[in-house]
Amino acid sequence: MTEPRSGARTWLITGCSSGLGRVLAEAVADRGDNVVATARDPAGLAALQERFPGRVRTATLDVSEPATAVAAVELARRDFGGLDVLVNNAGYGLIGGVEETEPHEYRPMFEVNVFGLIETTRAALPALRERAGARSGERPGGRIVNLSSGAGIAGSAGSGYYCASKFAVEGFSEALAEEVAPFGIRVLIVEPGPFRTDFLGRSITEAARNMPEYAATAGRRRAYRERNDGQQAGDPAKAVAVMLQAIDAEEPPLHLPIGPIALGTADRKLAAFRGDIERWRQVAAATDFI
Repeated sequence: MTEPRSGARTWLITGCSSGLGRVLAEAVADRGDNVVATARDPAGLAALQERFPGRVRTATLDVSEPATAVAAVELARRDFGGLDVLVNNAGYGLIGGVEETEPHEYRPMFEVNVFGLIETTRAALPALRERAGARSGERPGGRIVNLSSGAGIAGSAGSGYYCASKFAVEGFSEALAEEVAPFGIRVLIVEPGPFRTDFLGRSITEAARNMPEYAATAGRRRAYRERNDGQQAGDPAKAVAVMLQAIDAEEPPLHLPIGPIALGTADRKLAAFRGDIERWRQVAAATDFI
């Protein structure tokens, strides 16, 4: 076992083969922290471990197989003495209208985006609590970082099932934040807008059924993918820099929309929600026994 250097933290990050997960793993190792970088096929992470041999370990972690999460946590304990930060980054998207999309297309996404995140978190919690109990003032408190999306802030046509999976992440994370707060562990829900990763490429699928009746609604999401894959304005390195600043903060945010599009989505959602509440407040409040 390698003892953590003074002030260094140990991270476990899922979905490191590409995208924000890969950029984050590189940034964390580059600044001197320890990383267990995971993917369904860790062969693609070999260069990362070679670049940082003392600070990076790679492991197979398929979030739909809970035993692989348990093994990755044990690797962090064995090689780095514990676990300080869990980043649930693995996930994928699905485009298709509610009527267009079949159960065999949307249920596997929930297994990854929701149930996989839950099981990975459950596997990591004992190690996070152990490190929290033994923590000195050299390291910040424990962190659980769950990657949601702008789609977890507001629903949009053509992404109903993906939005539902991310809304589930949001509710789960908010409840978890209350449960782990007494241990000094903070939960961050990261809600990125579009960044130039492969999310609109290999990390998203489409419903096979494409109904002309929904061309003006759900169909617009399919067209958006075709136009924007590889053209997203967001810089992944800048997104990761924001994430690191928030994770390092003494008082990190529970919700962290990143990028102008995600921030705009949040602003519109809050205004619309507030508008609904105020318009119906008197009627909706008159429901108690008199």
